[in-house]
Amino acid sequence: MIEVSEQINAVTRTIGTRTLEAGQARVLTIAQTYPSPVEDVWDACTNIERIPRWFLPVTGDLRPGGRFQLEGNAGGTIERCDPPKSFAATWEFGGEVSWIEVRLTPAFDGGTRLELEHVAHVDDELWAQYGPGAVGIGWDGALLGLALHLTTGRTVDRQEAAAWMTSPEGLRFHRESSERWREASVRAGTDPQAAREAADRVLAFYTTPPEQS
Repeated sequence: MIEVSEQINAVTRTIGTRTLEAGQARVLTIAQTYPSPVEDVWDACTNIERIPRWFLPVTGDLRPGGRFQLEGNAGGTIERCDPPKSFAATWEFGGEVSWIEVRLTPAFDGGTRLELEHVAHVDDELWAQYGPGAVGIGWDGALLGLALHLTTGRTVDRQEAAAWMTSPEGLRFHRESSERWREASVRAGTDPQAAREAADRVLAFYTTPPEQS
């Protein structure tokens, strides 16, 4: 797969807030710089035939106003698209609606910085229970998949990836991701003890086998 600490350290994570018409929302931002040019990263993120090579199978119409569905995960509507700079979409899962925006900017060395922003209304009780890692760890996994695809050119084998996630290295990836999101939560103003307890709970969710949960 990939060296865990190297991938974890390549990613930046921040947490903020934003006032929307429906009220206060939480904003998670995750970013990584890849060695590939902007056009290649854009194609990897928007080509319906290429997305499954590093993320999940997807169906639908990936044009403004079109709807998409990721297999076993979220669906939504493409709201904006400005190739090859950015796109925005709703992120609909479990009866809840949130929003994502992906922005691509050229890096000084010819690579590309990808920044993903996830905006969601999360009630205080749920946030206190699980914190940002509830979705942040998943996005860390997505950026890992994209890194593997862009650096090797290969399709990420889903069965192999699932097996890796439960291996010692995969569990370390989850632990380090959870810890970085805990640190981001503290930087955003969360009480350190509360952030630690939330991180422990979300890590258990991601790493406990289903038959033991």
